[in-house]
Amino acid sequence: MTQENSTLIIKDAETYFIVPISRPDFGSSGKTGSWRTERPVVNEEKCTKCLYCWLYCPEDTILRREDDMVYVDYDYCKGCGICAAVCPVNAIEMVPEVKRGEN
Repeated sequence: MTQENSTLIIKDAETYFIVPISRPDFGSSGKTGSWRTERPVVNEEKCTKCLYCWLYCPEDTILRREDDMVYVDYDYCKGCGICAAVCPVNAIEMVPEVKRGEN
């Protein structure tokens, strides 16, 4: 097995193939614009700190404090709702996004 630039080349007796290496980065799709329609809100009283939301967030926008409580970086959160869907105690609620100037 060798690595060249951004690919991983796997060689053995039966196979030879090149696998692209994906290097996800914080907020890899960039900052969220005004198009997000819902945002996740964490209820700290219900949260059991299981960290499923942190583990499954595709944008790496669920962040951990030192005490393992989570919070959301709304600058990069896309509002996909995966965090709310995987929460076993329903401690994350997707709420409508309020735009500036709206009541």
